[in-house]
Amino acid sequence: MKAYKQVFSELKEQNKTALIPFFVIGDPDFDTSLAVVKAAIDAGADILELGIPFSDPIADGPTIQKADIRAMTSGMNVNKALEFIRRVKDYRDIPIGLLMYYNLVYQYGAEKFFGDFHEAGVNSVLVADLSIDDAGEITGPARSAGLDTVFMVTPNTGPERMKRIAAKTTGFVYTVSVLGVTGSRERLSDTVEDLVGRLKSLTDVPVCVGFGISGSEQAATVTRAGADGVIIGSRIVGLIESNLGDGEGMLAQISTFLAEVRAAI
Repeated sequence: MKAYKQVFSELKEQNKTALIPFFVIGDPDFDTSLAVVKAAIDAGADILELGIPFSDPIADGPTIQKADIRAMTSGMNVNKALEFIRRVKDYRDIPIGLLMYYNLVYQYGAEKFFGDFHEAGVNSVLVADLSIDDAGEITGPARSAGLDTVFMVTPNTGPERMKRIAAKTTGFVYTVSVLGVTGSRERLSDTVEDLVGRLKSLTDVPVCVGFGISGSEQAATVTRAGADGVIIGSRIVGLIESNLGDGEGMLAQISTFLAEVRAAI
C-alpha cells in the first residue's frame, strides 16, 4: 500500500505540491461517487480525502452537509464505505485519508474500525470532532492497526498546543486556513502564510492546507506559502451538486477543475 511518505517525497523531488480532493463517499450514490473518484485520480489527485456521511457533521458547511444527506439517502453506511474504498484501491494504489466524526468510530468499535479500514486500504483517519486533548481515544488503536495519525491545526491554535498536535501527528498536519466550517471562500485568510511557516518550523511532518480553497489561484497561494499539500472539498462537492442530472457533465467539470489546480501547484 502506497504510504504518505512515499508520495510527499516523490512530489518534493519534482517540486510539486500534493493535490488532495475531498469527496463524501456515496454522494450522490455508490456508482456515481466511484466514477467521480476515479476521474479525480485520472485528473492528477495525489492523495484522496474521503468522508463517511454522518447526520451531524459539525465541522462542515451547507455544501458538504447536503452531500452527506444525499449519500445517506442513497444507503451509504460504514460497511458500504469499506467496499467503496476497496474498489478505489483496486483501481489505483493511492493514499486515502478518512475525515469523519467520532460517533461512527465509537459505534463500530475503535480497534475494529481502524483495523478494518486499514485492511481495506486507508492510510489515516482524521476525527474532526475529537480534540488533541482526547487523542488517546484513537492514537493507540490507529497505530496498532498500522494507520498514520492526522490532526487539525487552526488559525487560533496557540504555540504550545500546536507543538502537542505536531508531536502526535505521523501522516500530515491538516491545517485549517480559516476560522469556521468548510466551504468555498472568495479569498483566503491573511494568516495562512504565517500559520504554515510556524508549523514547518515545528515539525518535519508534511503540512497540508484545507477549508476555503476554491480555485487554482488560492491553491497556488497556499503552495507559495510552503504547504506540502492542498485539500479542496466544498468546491468539488458543489460541482457534484450542480450536475446531479448530468453524470457526464459532472465528471467533465470535476476533471477539468482538478487538472487546472494540478497545473497550478
